[in-house]
Amino acid sequence: MQTNMPDIADTAPALQTGKLDWVGMAEIELPFIFESRDLIPVTVNAKARAFVNLHKEDAKGIHMSRLYLALDVLSTEQQVNPQTLANTLNTFISSHENLSDKAQIEFKFELPLRRKSLLSGKVGWKSYPVTLTSTIEHNIISYELTVDVTYSSTCPCSAALARQLIQNAFNEKFNQDTLSQKDVHEWLGTTQGIVATPHSQRSIANVKVKLNRDINEFDVVNLINTLENELKTPVQAAVKREDEQEFARLNGQNLMFCEDAARKIKASLEASNHADYWLQINHYESLHAHDAVAIAVKGIENGYKA
Repeated sequence: MQTNMPDIADTAPALQTGKLDWVGMAEIELPFIFESRDLIPVTVNAKARAFVNLHKEDAKGIHMSRLYLALDVLSTEQQVNPQTLANTLNTFISSHENLSDKAQIEFKFELPLRRKSLLSGKVGWKSYPVTLTSTIEHNIISYELTVDVTYSSTCPCSAALARQLIQNAFNEKFNQDTLSQKDVHEWLGTTQGIVATPHSQRSIANVKVKLNRDINEFDVVNLINTLENELKTPVQAAVKREDEQEFARLNGQNLMFCEDAARKIKASLEASNHADYWLQINHYESLHAHDAVAIAVKGIENGYKA
């Protein structure tokens, strides 16, 4: 094999000088083993982004293969956790001596979790979109975790309007002074009794948290559980009739505008110890052709912006 092959990134002059914030690769196909608290290490298929900055103004470019090979070691020889990500970021920097002093890795993947039904005890798979970003700058490493949680939202306004129609139908059906409990009970179980139902829709909470720098493990399962417990109506996997009935009850007891869902999640994140957070609530309306959206941030100096 020829050994003295040209390396244009080292020898060719830049067409124009200047510093670049990030240079690297995106959409890298990368399976890896993900580690998180309360989770058996699981293999996921990710799309990765790998970057370093280019602070040497006259350098032609970076050595992209070195980024890829470092990621390949992470993929095939290690498990992804805060320590291995920190080591890989340091490898990015050390392999670009005099060229770079910042590095970043981003993984986007679907995390499969076994989720139990509401009442029947059945268990099924649910996949949660996750983005894991790690950055090193001025020798300080930071981690950012983004998860999407899908749930059902039932409109409070629609529920009130439906109740009014049911009241009107009741008055039309039972206009006598005395009522039989049996007759009312039977009527409530018919389509003539429940003449209207509120509209609900599949909704998604996008939540991004900045993790504390001194963490030694990720805790994505707890974050997902916290969000689902706060929202009360996460979409289900395995469902029997008793689960569907319980889901209907939970929707009826947790009517939500997008503002309600955003405030619920904001309150739960405020109670956590995350360094920062950003959230966006998306209600994919069944009444309208547009979406209802609410956004909130922690509001710290130099933090996430709405």
